[in-house]
Amino acid sequence: MTSLFDLPRGFRVADRRQRVYAPRDTEAGFTLVEVLVVLVIIGLLGLLVAPNLVARLGKAKGEAAQAQINTLVSAVDLFYVDMGRYPSASEGLEALMTAPSGDPNWRGPYLRKRQALIDPWGNAYRYKAPGQHGAYDLYSYGSDNAEGGEGDARDVTSW
Repeated sequence: MTSLFDLPRGFRVADRRQRVYAPRDTEAGFTLVEVLVVLVIIGLLGLLVAPNLVARLGKAKGEAAQAQINTLVSAVDLFYVDMGRYPSASEGLEALMTAPSGDPNWRGPYLRKRQALIDPWGNAYRYKAPGQHGAYDLYSYGSDNAEGGEGDARDVTSW
């Protein structure tokens, strides 16, 4: 018969008011097999997720290029407001950072960083004035830096 004062196995009494847990004889931990199983599962999940991440990265660069082109369009339009003309083809987008021939009407720089003239793939944005699609054309050839292309290599334009 058990009494109310019987203690569960593994406990010993230090005094009447306090119970102290006696440590187990075996050590707790993970076996090598358990660790390997977890690593295999993480690896399989990585193989399933990685292709989606790579595809999204290419799409994200195209979206970033479009946002940068929109910023450049705004800067070129501000240049037009101050100067009464768009930058010439020979001046290019550099006219947004440096005053062309010391013109007193120039109130730039129209961009905070020179890096804004470089697309996400590391190539300079292309500027053509007069353009085929308006007063000027502003574009990037994408990841392949060649006209045309699809997906990550598609052209990103201002028109």
